[in-house]
Amino acid sequence: MNKQRELWILGGLSIVVGIVAGLLPPLPQPAGYHEFVDQRSFFGILNFNDVMSNLAFLFSAVAGMVFLFRIHRTPEQRSFAQLNESLPYWVLFLSVGVVTLGSIGYHLAPDNDRLVWDRLPIVIALAALLSATLVERVDRTAGLWALPVFMTLAALSVWYWHWTEVQGTGNLNFYIVTQFYSILLIVWISARFPSRYNHAGDIYQVIALYAVAKVAEMLDGEIFIWIDGLISGHTLKHLIAAYAVYQIVRILRKRRIIDP
Repeated sequence: MNKQRELWILGGLSIVVGIVAGLLPPLPQPAGYHEFVDQRSFFGILNFNDVMSNLAFLFSAVAGMVFLFRIHRTPEQRSFAQLNESLPYWVLFLSVGVVTLGSIGYHLAPDNDRLVWDRLPIVIALAALLSATLVERVDRTAGLWALPVFMTLAALSVWYWHWTEVQGTGNLNFYIVTQFYSILLIVWISARFPSRYNHAGDIYQVIALYAVAKVAEMLDGEIFIWIDGLISGHTLKHLIAAYAVYQIVRILRKRRIIDP
């Protein structure tokens, strides 16, 4: 099957997934979602561990942006075939930086309005990573043009969830699809199309780390109990997800263009 046909099939499948998400019964947010297990305060900061663990995102975001800034000042760089390929990564690292602020604000006083600013940069970062995957493995121009489209769809998924919450129903369908289907697309494209860069297979480590982070998030209370209150699953999720972002920085630092 040639590349163009596979992409048409993928596009059609994506439309079907979106339609199915709209037809499925609304999936409401759990009633106790904002009640995280570790609510301890230190130094006058509420929910201290869940708040302060977000600084790990800031570290990874700054590391990524510093790397990109240096790349743009290094004419002989070989991390990008063309410098405009770095655009999705600028969006990714800037979004992760915003996650720091959004998630800190949310965990200081958890509610749905603040949760918007936690979720929004997360899905935009994933949209940027999907765009970068297309740029490097399928087509540079198509991937760059897709970036604002992916970002818009990601933002709309969060807006729709919040709007349904205001209406009193609550529907996470599109948000969940946007997040997890984006990850599935990244894995599928990475498996089907070779990259123009070495160390490209390391992206699977990033995806695996993010998956572990999501599991830790779901086991928030259980992890807290298992290790006698040392750290909660949600705090651990922040740290692991931030490390996944830092792994992207490490990939960019060491990769080089594969000579044809």
